[in-house]
Order: sequence, then structure tokens, then C-alpha cells
Amino acid sequence: MTGDRYRVQSVGRALDIIDKIANAGKDGARLTDLALAAGITKAAAYAILLSLKAAGIVSDTGEGMSKRYRLGLALVRLGDLAAAGTGVAEVAMPILRQLTQATGITSRVAIWDEDAAVVVGRADAPDAIRFDAALGRRERPHCSAVGKIFLAAMPRQQAIDILERVGYPARTPKTLSTIPALTSALDTVVSRHFALDDEEDHAGVVCIAAAIFGHDGAAIGAISVTTLKQLLPDHALPPLTHALIEHADRISVALGGLPAAASWPAKA
Repeated sequence: MTGDRYRVQSVGRALDIIDKIANAGKDGARLTDLALAAGITKAAAYAILLSLKAAGIVSDTGEGMSKRYRLGLALVRLGDLAAAGTGVAEVAMPILRQLTQATGITSRVAIWDEDAAVVVGRADAPDAIRFDAALGRRERPHCSAVGKIFLAAMPRQQAIDILERVGYPARTPKTLSTIPALTSALDTVVSRHFALDDEEDHAGVVCIAAAIFGHDGAAIGAISVTTLKQLLPDHALPPLTHALIEHADRISVALGGLPAAASWPAKA
């Protein structure tokens, strides 16, 4: 089976155009040059550029013959996701397995993708109760511990905008389902460096999360532990959160970031 047989010609041409724009520098690239690089007519190149522009992959400035095309900001988000999705999971998994071994509780690692936290790795505890924690699952930001961590690490208005965009429906009687209650909860996350889902997503289930910080101080990931409410007495919460934050800090440092104590105050 040869790769060329399955190549989609229009996708290849679009990639040629993107590559040409990337190498054009800050001045951007002209339509004529892009068509030439892709080996197609200007009309065909223009049609591809319109599609790329609609997706935010390219942008343009100027009019007529002076119009120039540059890379769009959507590529920044895609690049960040690619780096976070691969780097965070790869670095986190050995430490995540150590966390699970130390606590006897299943743990997960998640990244932020658009308006949700997405699970990208999991370490199952032996003989532990299995929860709905499939890789790729998108966690609701308002009622999941990992979702709250990411919201708390954002500028508060950005977090509110996301909540208003995606909604914050009551999943259980304990779900926080008003903006004042949710923003108050996010302030609490900032002050104590962990987020708690106390039966807010599923009745009887508790989840705790801590942030992973990158070299720029942003929360690029989160790790969490999940267990039954009845298996987590009040006196067990402090040592568990301490272990969680300690392991999250190890991942942050391995990725070039700072521990929670040095990162969270800047988010307050």
C-alpha cells in the first residue's frame, strides 16, 4: 500500500500554500506566488485561501494587488494543543502511575480543548471501582474538578464568558448552577490550589484536581483523582490533596513550569 495512492490532492495543495505563507515572513505572500507554489490557477488558490481563512488558518491584509496572506491565529491554538496533548501526557503518565500507587485511587491527566477539559491519560488503581473515564472524554467545565481548575487559572471574565457560552446545567442537587456560586468556587480554587467536584457531576462520586503549569505560567494540564464519596472521609481529604498537588508540581517542573505555590498567586 503506497501513501501517494491515498493522498487527497486538494489537501496537499492547501498544505503547500500554508507552507509558502509560513516561509514568506512578516510581509506575507501574494496570491500569484501562492498559486505558483501550489501549481494551480489563481482562481483555485483563491478558493483554497477562502476556506483556510474561514477556519482562521490564514488571514489577509490589504486590497487588490497589494493583498498579502499570513498565518492565522488558529494555528497558535492548534500548536499549543498539539504540544500540550503530547508533551503533558507523556511527561505526566509515569508520575500519574506513582500517584495512583501511593493513594490507591485511579488518577487521570487532562488538557484544555476549546471549552472543555479532555482526558488524555489515565492510571487505574488495581481492584478499584471503574468510573466513566474514557480517554478523549470532554469534561463539563462547571461541574468537573479538572474543568474548574482550568477556569480558575483563566482571567475571571474569560471563565464567565465560557460558562455563559456552554451553559452550567444542574447535573445533581449539588451542582453549582449560578454564576455567583461558580465564581466564588473558582476563587476558592485559586486560594487552596485544588478543585473539588463534590458529587456535582455524579451523585456519590468525588473528584479532586490540581493544575499543571507550563513555562509561561499558564495552566497547560490538570491531574485528578476520583473515588466514591463514602470512601473519602473528611480526615482523608487533606493528605490526598497534598499528594495530588505534590505530583502535579513534579509534572509542572518537568515541563519547565513552576509549582502551584509560585503559580497560583499570579492568577488571583
